[in-house]
Amino acid sequence: YGMNFADEALAEELDLPINRWGGNATSRYNYQTDIANHAADWYFENEKESDAADLPNDSAANRFIEQNRRTGTQTLLTLPLSGWVSNGVEHACGYAVTKYGPQQAVEPYRGKCGNGVRMDSSAITGNDPLDTSIAAPPAFTAGWVSFLKDKYGAAAEGGVRFYNLDNEPDIWFETHRDIQPVGWKYQEFRDATFAYAAAIKTADPGAQLLGPVVNGWTYYWYGAYDGQRQDWGSPDDRLANGDMPFVPWYLHQLHQYEATNGVRLLDYLDLHYYPQAPGVALAPAGDAATQALRLRSTRSLWDPTYQDESWIGDAGPEDGIVKLIPLMRAWADQYYPGTKLAVTEYNWGALDHINGALAQADVLGIFGREGLDLATLWAPPDNDQPGAFAFRIYRSYDGAGSQFGDISVQASSADQEKLAIYATQRSSDNALTLLVINKTDAPQTGALAISAAPLPASAAVYRYSAADLTRIVHEAELPLTANSTIVFPAQSITLLVVNGQPLAYHLYVPAVLR
Repeated sequence: YGMNFADEALAEELDLPINRWGGNATSRYNYQTDIANHAADWYFENEKESDAADLPNDSAANRFIEQNRRTGTQTLLTLPLSGWVSNGVEHACGYAVTKYGPQQAVEPYRGKCGNGVRMDSSAITGNDPLDTSIAAPPAFTAGWVSFLKDKYGAAAEGGVRFYNLDNEPDIWFETHRDIQPVGWKYQEFRDATFAYAAAIKTADPGAQLLGPVVNGWTYYWYGAYDGQRQDWGSPDDRLANGDMPFVPWYLHQLHQYEATNGVRLLDYLDLHYYPQAPGVALAPAGDAATQALRLRSTRSLWDPTYQDESWIGDAGPEDGIVKLIPLMRAWADQYYPGTKLAVTEYNWGALDHINGALAQADVLGIFGREGLDLATLWAPPDNDQPGAFAFRIYRSYDGAGSQFGDISVQASSADQEKLAIYATQRSSDNALTLLVINKTDAPQTGALAISAAPLPASAAVYRYSAADLTRIVHEAELPLTANSTIVFPAQSITLLVVNGQPLAYHLYVPAVLR
């Protein structure tokens, strides 16, 4: 239950487990100069990331790590894998207008850096990567890890523990086309992964590595070379590798590496996932139809019967059934057993609205129930937005650090689309925690059956709803009977906390919402 670039106050309040330094600009971040290239996001321009002068001891990356250390949060740091980092020249341009001529768009403040597209809409080719960047072989990346180990301790001893093997390398031919204009083939990416990951593990053997960090559904199945050509009918690179989808092939290759060399280079299978249904990810709440779609689309994380309501559902792999977490688990189990699962970028949108808070709470419940090991939201909500309360209901529902439990308990709803239910037991005090999300615009009445004897007399109730978007309300205790009838307000998240029983007790008995 992590975030990307979380605010320090929110991270402290949530006791945030992990915070990721990610995104396109991190791919070419140079830890020695504190300068990154912002790629296609900002005119392929080099930018200083902080006002630090004492480099490399003080830098934006180090400040990020130190914030996390203050809040007791693990750091997930993105490491360069492309072979390039920024050359340390602030405001250097990948496509300088003075060198490459007029372009369709130019950075507005200095007027120096273009977008790499000529006035006739043709892409500039043959540019010099050294305009902005320097070569960064595996030794450079390993040098950064060694520096961090010396500064903060080894990964196994409280230092930086988690590292992404770069960020969305499948679309470098777009986002970083000034240095990587041609999409890589399977073997190219495999060989780079072997070289960089082995160097990182040598520098700090306790480091946990996450890959391949691809950006979305298409690139689970195809490599960058085929993706650049959109050669879906006869994908040359995939066909040259036994017509094997990219992610399973990648896992298989890393498994073979460990079998040959006795070193595990990949600890987490990490895929980015943004729901592709129109108007959902990274979008405002939208109209009533879009809001209903947002809440339905969380089923793509797990449901083998859910036909994705986007271009994914029209055709292609898995007949339009995403079932993301079971798919990831099946691939890991088959091709590289023991690999954990991560989604280090996802977003269901509308974090400033109750609809987005309901979706986010549902997503977090699904992540826990389905056994995802690590997730980081892109990008975090503001501290006072509804999306932040979706995290609070799990991480600090009473404002004093009380959390949803850590041991999953079987829970089911007669209609998960109306009333979603998730349940856990908290190992610290054996409390049973039940979270119910009313996704509808009307109050819903449910009969809650908890198989326990003797049943506690009551449950504490904490609720976040459209009635008050500024706080989680601690409501009156709820008397419990064999089938307690409960009214769940429209558009609400209700947490029931049932006082503890012996730990094994609840592991055998379900909570059922009818």
